[in-house]
Amino acid sequence: MNIKKWLVLSTACLSLGAAPVFAQETREFSVSTVLSDAFPWGQAASKWAELVEERSEGRITLKVYPNAQLVSGDQTREFSAMRSGLIDMAVGSTINWSTQVPEANLFSLPFLMPDNAAVDAITQGKAGQMVFDAVEKRGVVPLAWGENGFRELSNSRGVLTQPADLNGLKVRVVGSPLFLDTFNALGANPTQMSWTDALPALTTGAVDGQENPLSVFDVARADRANQKYLTLWHYMNDPLIFGASKRVWSKLSAADQQLLKQAAYDAGQWEIAKSRADLDATLQSIRDRGVEVTELTPEQHQAFVTATQGVYKKWIPKIGEDLVEAAQTAINNR
Repeated sequence: MNIKKWLVLSTACLSLGAAPVFAQETREFSVSTVLSDAFPWGQAASKWAELVEERSEGRITLKVYPNAQLVSGDQTREFSAMRSGLIDMAVGSTINWSTQVPEANLFSLPFLMPDNAAVDAITQGKAGQMVFDAVEKRGVVPLAWGENGFRELSNSRGVLTQPADLNGLKVRVVGSPLFLDTFNALGANPTQMSWTDALPALTTGAVDGQENPLSVFDVARADRANQKYLTLWHYMNDPLIFGASKRVWSKLSAADQQLLKQAAYDAGQWEIAKSRADLDATLQSIRDRGVEVTELTPEQHQAFVTATQGVYKKWIPKIGEDLVEAAQTAINNR
C-alpha cells in the first residue's frame, strides 16, 4: 500500500473512531424554580429534567435549583438573570417575570379567568402566543406552559364574602404592583414580601392573610400560621413558563432544541393535569385540618369583580389593549 492510500485510510479510521466519543459528550444546564418538588411547580421542573435525561440517553442533564437559590431568594430577578445568561433555564411564574415582561401581567388581572377552560383558551391560543412573543423579544425563549393554579385568599381574622370584609386586612402579596392595586381597590392593606418572610409574619400576626394556590397553602401548612379561614374566589391564575436563556439556546443544535422543547411541553401537560386532578384531595386535606373554607356565590363573586374594575383601566394600557382583547375573546369563545 502506498503512503497516500495509507494516510487516507488512517484518517478515515480516526474519524470513525472519534464519532462515538463526540456523540457521548454530556452537557449540564441549570434550571431555576421558586418552589421545590414538594409542590407541583417544582415537580414540573423535575419531570422536565427526567424526560430530557431519558430522551437524550444521559447526554443532557438539567440540574434543578429550587427555592430561587440562583438569585439569592429574590424570585423577581430570575428573568433578568436568565436573560443575561447567569441562569440557563427556568420554570418560572408569569407573576415573577411580569416586572420585565409587562404583557405577563395579563394573567394577574383580577377575575379575568373564571375557570380552567378560560386559562387554556388563553395559553393555547393567540393571546398565549402574544405573551410568548413578548417573552422572547426580551431575551428568553419560551418553550411550554405549566401551571401554578388559581390563587385563593386566606386570613386569620374571619370569613370573607364581600369586599367590605377586606377593609384594613393586612395581606401579604407577591412583588407585583398590580397586586397592590387590586388589594388597595378592595380596601385591604397589601404588603409585598417573599414567601420565606411571609410565614413568620403570618405566624406572629404582623400580617393577617395571604393569597396563593391551594397546593402552596397545603404543603406549606399555612394553617399553622394562623390561616384558619380560606375563601375560594379564583381571582387570578398563575401560569408557569418553561424558558431558556436565548444566549444558551442559540448555541444548541436544532435537534437538541427540539428535544428540550418537546420534553418541556410534555412535562407541562403532565404537571397541569396532575395539579388539577389533585385539587379535590388537597382541598379536603385543608378542611380536615380545621380550616373554614368559604365558596362564594355568583352574587358575592360579582361584587368583587365590580370592585376591581378600576384596575383594568390602569393596567390595560400597560399590558396592551390588543393582548387583553385577544384574551377576552378567547375566554368568551371557550
